[in-house]
Amino acid sequence: MAWLPRSVRRRGGLNDKLRVICSSCVIIPSRKYASPPGTEYGLEKKWAYYNQSAIDNFSSKALTKLTPHQMLYAGKSSNGSHLIKSAQYLHKELPKRVARRVKDLQNLPYVVAINPTMQEVYELYLRAFYKLSSYKPIENLDEELQYSNLVQKLLDDHKDVVTSLAKAVNQVKSQIQYEEMSKMVERILTSRLGIRILAEHHIGLRNERENYIGIICTHMSVRNLIEKCVFYCREMCQHNYGIAPSVAINGHVKATFPYLPPPLEYMIQELLKNAMKATVLHHRDKVKAWYEIPPVKVTICNNDSHFILKFSDSGGGIHDSKMQRIFDYAFTTTKEEEATDGDKGGLDSLVKAAHVAAVGGAMSGYGFGLPTTRAYASFLGGTLEVYTLYGLGTDVYLKLGHINGPRDSFRI
Repeated sequence: MAWLPRSVRRRGGLNDKLRVICSSCVIIPSRKYASPPGTEYGLEKKWAYYNQSAIDNFSSKALTKLTPHQMLYAGKSSNGSHLIKSAQYLHKELPKRVARRVKDLQNLPYVVAINPTMQEVYELYLRAFYKLSSYKPIENLDEELQYSNLVQKLLDDHKDVVTSLAKAVNQVKSQIQYEEMSKMVERILTSRLGIRILAEHHIGLRNERENYIGIICTHMSVRNLIEKCVFYCREMCQHNYGIAPSVAINGHVKATFPYLPPPLEYMIQELLKNAMKATVLHHRDKVKAWYEIPPVKVTICNNDSHFILKFSDSGGGIHDSKMQRIFDYAFTTTKEEEATDGDKGGLDSLVKAAHVAAVGGAMSGYGFGLPTTRAYASFLGGTLEVYTLYGLGTDVYLKLGHINGPRDSFRI
């Protein structure tokens, strides 16, 4: 019964049918299934090759977190030893972080854990833990290359995990207390962000690019990043509504500094998407052409310690009854746009924002965008604040600290 959620194992009140199901499975630390491949009993998937004691052991270990400053100035060696050290760090660190997420999913109430979509998420994390925790130590560049290929394969395998998690949460939200669910979701999202930053940073060290050290852009132009997001979001808005507002960028438009573009790009895209959607829905029946719609305004403020992005729209603001829930997971203000299997836009950018294929993606539906953006901002040592004037529009302030300052704003 080790494969069952911990809450069920503690409860011990399984019905007779479930006891019969469980009795057919013997959980042992083997790579083979206890039952024939492809055999399923109801919604439960049989995992017979993992070792629960190993998951318990790794999840209890303290994490070794890095600062962006350490990642930026770790150094580069001509003989590739920096790659070996980076891979050795991941080899020790990733199993601990993945094991904690496996434990989170195991602790879900049974009625939630057996949800088919939640099972997909659980199985992906379980498989990743097995591959990472059983990998041999890395001693040379050939072994580092093989390990890097494994890490890249796992990144690719998990590219849709957040979408699956969002679907699962929407399916089971009536079966679990919101506080319990939201804390688990936020741990998975922020932990996953940290894992992807570390893993993609190592991959980036292997694939050198101009003005980049791993995943960190040493001269990131905020304006260029915003303009890239504007292109994607306007295409998405045009596809969904047939019209899209322009975007005016002002403030410190020439500011450049070291930062991590992928998570910032996701946050910018999500806030632009919300601003454009609100503006279009509020004005589309009042204008005859797209240029009559008020523009979305983005203001850049940069100083010695942090930078702020202000997103201003004329989308009518948010009613008080909805304002209280805008940061709730699985809450959406758009009833007519239900999430579908084709909704790959904003959520997929959470996977790898720099390569999101936003055109054709739905503008909303899952209710994960804004709370995820705030969780990202908090993880990166910043804040996200929303101020609304109902009947007029909304201002959103994204504040993040510089990573090359005298103090470390966050640890990964």
